[in-house]
Amino acid sequence: MSLINQTPARILIRSTNWIGDAVMTTPAVHTIRTNFPDAEITMLAVPWVADIFRMNPDVDNLFIYDKKHLYQGKMKGPLKLAGDLKPFAFDMAFLLQNSFEAALITKMAGIPVRAGYKRDGRGLLLTHGVKISAETRKKHHVHYYQDMLAALGLTPGDNALRLPLLESLEAKAVGFVDCLKHQNPVSAADLSQVEPCEGLPPIQSLNSERVDIPVIGFNPGAAFGPAKQWPVDKFAKLAELICDNYGDSGCVIMVFGTDADSEAAAKIRNASERSSYHVLDMTGKTSLKQAMALIKCCDAFVTNDSGLMHVAAGLNTPSIAIFGSTDHIATGPFSDNSIILRREMDCSPCMQTHCPKGHLKCLESISAEDVYEDLAKMLSKNLIAG
Repeated sequence: MSLINQTPARILIRSTNWIGDAVMTTPAVHTIRTNFPDAEITMLAVPWVADIFRMNPDVDNLFIYDKKHLYQGKMKGPLKLAGDLKPFAFDMAFLLQNSFEAALITKMAGIPVRAGYKRDGRGLLLTHGVKISAETRKKHHVHYYQDMLAALGLTPGDNALRLPLLESLEAKAVGFVDCLKHQNPVSAADLSQVEPCEGLPPIQSLNSERVDIPVIGFNPGAAFGPAKQWPVDKFAKLAELICDNYGDSGCVIMVFGTDADSEAAAKIRNASERSSYHVLDMTGKTSLKQAMALIKCCDAFVTNDSGLMHVAAGLNTPSIAIFGSTDHIATGPFSDNSIILRREMDCSPCMQTHCPKGHLKCLESISAEDVYEDLAKMLSKNLIAG
């Protein structure tokens, strides 16, 4: 069962297909690298998660599994992929993805050692199958992948998420955000006519000589379904609260997501008379790596349970993660720089895409004021510390 005494020259790792899951596998990828330091490691990944590993020093090569263009068809695509992998003569494959297809492809590609969890009826296709323990099922997903490797005889490395960025890309993002900070159409005279919302703490500035402009990321989408999405009108109200309490310097709110989130971004942008000057719609306008670089520039990030939530955790961006139907223990942000906001309810986490009871109270009961209160503290602390 143990793989530790083997000396593979070439290793294939099958990545997971979701951005958040891919981020949570990065400690396991590092474990594979540290246990096989001389091996050439290739990551097999679908296009939309490839940027997670593009700059990762634990990965030597990326092989893109493009089902839309290169590997079309439920049977034809995997067969063609297996044929394209075969000439590389991989000695070992680690299947971080749980699907039957992942095991079948590596079997057809002639990879002699195939290791992964015994899931999706693929046990007979694995040479080194691992049964999931009851203890592992209770842990965060970072440990889920690490526990699999430990069961295979590898020595797990540390559990730190790893999301290195290209320096030139990071520099462009910093320059872009700095430009946004200096585009402040609201004057101090305008602000003097507006009283901060009663009962809410203001976002504090450093001092009268140098005022830091808070840069806040919003992520109103989530692929799983509406039971994971804090209502958009609450994000809009939060934008209004921020823009009513920012002080003389202004603020920047960047709304991230896909094209499907553009309507939500428009509603957030138009939340108040002045917020439109400070809210930038980035939905569908960035690649994943560009979004990652911009999220790293944020002083705080407000997000649903989603792939970008895990990206923010991997970049150590201070974050507020809002949870409804999903399990915050298994898939919460793996970061000491994050706050999880959720309501303890008998029916939560239900792990459903839509609220089975039709009320969505687990999310509806979290107000914009609740989020703003934590956000103001987070921003005040980080701006003063910075």
